[in-house]
Amino acid sequence: MCALCTRLAPIRENPRKRNVRHATPTGAEEIPTKMQHHHLEDAFGVLNSPFGAGLRAMLASDENVRAALAVDLDAHLHFGTGMLVVTQRRLLACDPGAVTWREWALTPGQSLRLLDHGGVGTIELHDAQQRLAFWRFTLGAQAQALQLAQRFEQLTERLAVQGGALAEELDEARCAVCQALLPPDTEECPACARAQTPQPSTWVLLRLWRFAHPYRMQLAAGFGLTLASTAATLVPPYLTIPIMDDILIPFQNGKQIDPALVLMYLSGLLASALLAWGLGWARTYILALVSERIGADLRTTTYEHLLRLSLDYFGGKRTGDLMARIGSETDRINVFLSLHALDFVTDVLMICMTAAILFSINPWLALVTLVPLPFIGWMIHTVRDRLRTGFEKIDRVWSEVTNVLADTIPGIRVVKAFAQEKREAQRFHDANQHNLQVNDKLNKTWSLFTPTVSLLTEIGLLVVWGFGIWLVSKSQITVGVLTAFIAYIGRFYGRLDSMSRIVSVTQKAAAGAKRIFDILDHVSNVPDPAQPVQVGKVQGAIAMRGVGFRYGSRAVIKNLDLDIRPGEMIGLVGHSGSGKSTLVNLICRFYDVSEGSIQLDGIDIRRFSVLDYRRHIGLVLQEPFLFFGTIAENIAYGKPEATRAEIIAAARAAHAHEFILRLPHGYDSLVGERGQGLSGGERQRISIARALLIDPRILILDEATSAVDTETEKEIQKALDNLVQGRTTIAIAHRLSTLRKADRLVVMDRGEVVEVGAHDALMEKQGAYWRLYEAQARRAEEDAQAAGVLILDSSLLHPAHPAGNS
Repeated sequence: MCALCTRLAPIRENPRKRNVRHATPTGAEEIPTKMQHHHLEDAFGVLNSPFGAGLRAMLASDENVRAALAVDLDAHLHFGTGMLVVTQRRLLACDPGAVTWREWALTPGQSLRLLDHGGVGTIELHDAQQRLAFWRFTLGAQAQALQLAQRFEQLTERLAVQGGALAEELDEARCAVCQALLPPDTEECPACARAQTPQPSTWVLLRLWRFAHPYRMQLAAGFGLTLASTAATLVPPYLTIPIMDDILIPFQNGKQIDPALVLMYLSGLLASALLAWGLGWARTYILALVSERIGADLRTTTYEHLLRLSLDYFGGKRTGDLMARIGSETDRINVFLSLHALDFVTDVLMICMTAAILFSINPWLALVTLVPLPFIGWMIHTVRDRLRTGFEKIDRVWSEVTNVLADTIPGIRVVKAFAQEKREAQRFHDANQHNLQVNDKLNKTWSLFTPTVSLLTEIGLLVVWGFGIWLVSKSQITVGVLTAFIAYIGRFYGRLDSMSRIVSVTQKAAAGAKRIFDILDHVSNVPDPAQPVQVGKVQGAIAMRGVGFRYGSRAVIKNLDLDIRPGEMIGLVGHSGSGKSTLVNLICRFYDVSEGSIQLDGIDIRRFSVLDYRRHIGLVLQEPFLFFGTIAENIAYGKPEATRAEIIAAARAAHAHEFILRLPHGYDSLVGERGQGLSGGERQRISIARALLIDPRILILDEATSAVDTETEKEIQKALDNLVQGRTTIAIAHRLSTLRKADRLVVMDRGEVVEVGAHDALMEKQGAYWRLYEAQARRAEEDAQAAGVLILDSSLLHPAHPAGNS
């Protein structure tokens, strides 16, 4: 057995079953899978995936999934599907295209290293001597890779502390109620969330009163008009009693018709109809205006609240879902308030008034009229909950459709560049079909409910006819009374049928209101203090004391201490996942620290108003975002009141003035959505001009030149040189050579500062920074050689002496 196989031999076998395992060239073991039954914990859903059967067969009953990563590239960068799983004992891997699993027992000294280059991530398993295995993935899985590496590190560190004993008691984040493992980066238990009883729909709709309260006088006027118009519509059936008993029936018995009496009754019918029309028009107009304003206020309040939420909220949401909530959900509520809520109030008033009139005419006949009511009430109660949950599911499924659009339309150039039109069309088709299936399922329930209510009302009408004819035959009521009664019953049952139909739109509105209040009830994790301190004149001194930060249960920054002097330029370097961007986000207060504090000029930044504090920070990102509008508007985004002279001065300092003047309309040229009409370098220089215009004391450069070519990088670097002068600057750069001008470099690894110093000093030290720099240089040389470019040392660039003839 080779030395590597000897090191990996003591792998703990499944105590339930010993499988024959085949060694691979890497020293790992391939394990045939066989179904076993375990009671396992899996907060990552791996056991329910296509890999679940094979994985379940390998795990012991007391062995649980601690982290998982779905890899989507094989070793040759071909797309495929594989899985990495970490338990408290082992690292297990099923490579893309493979059917067997490999495993490595966890031992002290092992590590998982993350690398990324050219849009491809690599995760490597190392022991103390060499690399044991590696896997590749697209950067969309970067977050899961970081979680896997973090959990692997925790487990191996605990093994080292326990002297190699199995890490069975690792402190896991668990639900306080059901004790289930929590998914990473969250404090909410999915099982408990699903088990929560939903709020009654009426309660959700009643919460809309906070938006209706400012219009209470108009609503009161609308209610009064509704009451009056409903009463006016009940006059005509009552007038049928004297018309039948005093005019028509006497005429059939040979008595002459009195024209004056006929004219009086017909005038009464016309007057009541005109009155009902006028009152109904005024009521509808007033309540429509109010509902439109309530809908507008709801949209505005939701959007403003959304803007105040911290970034962690947006990290778990899809753009299409949020757009659907603020757009279609508020429209649905608006339609409900303007039309169906009004109809519901009218129906209730009509039923109550009609019932009172029916009982005043004949109580016994009125009681017969109420026979269908218990059955209709039972049906409404039964169907209501099904409709609400169904409409909530429809909303979620509809968000899938809008998410496809929100992904595809902004990325249409990528779609076309990779000829993926058919694939995106299929994605939309699948989402649309899913939406259709969910709607069809709900329509089965609704299609049975509505005709059943109509059938019950028709049966009730037949019973009233039969009982009414019997009363007429006994001379207990007149034909006119029965005729009026039937007319009122038509209105009564018609309103019952209308109310039953409103159940559907009420549940739709309730589902929409619930999704809106999901946003409004969310509290920002970056709150403003009750009594904020004024920022005042900023010097730019930043001090970090014992800073720690967690994404859910995962520690990303650990006990970090760092002082940055006013006007100093700091470069943050480290592998992907080392915590650089997280630290920048903490300084910008996109998130608040979990432990410790960050101070600006000696004051904890949490004591400042968020808006007041961020006005002193300029941010230049790797992917600059430009809004649809003119170039001048984009430059002045942080300072809308800026003059044209100030905008031009900022553009000149950012080396953007020349290319802007070459555009058809100069500074008034429109840029497409996200700046699609400009090159990457042009967008970046506009972003720099935008930062220059607000004249910040603190400057954050997050990979500002990593996405451009060398010539463009030189232009951007000139603009950055102007930007950093006299400002406290914190820069992250993919190419370490761009940070040579930094006063100090801060080297981070797994959320901790491991080295601090100038470039030359750190290179002489040959520590973590030196290893990063050398690895990057080697990678650049390998890439160049792969492209057919030979990198020569400067000493070899002199002409060689011709060789003599042999």
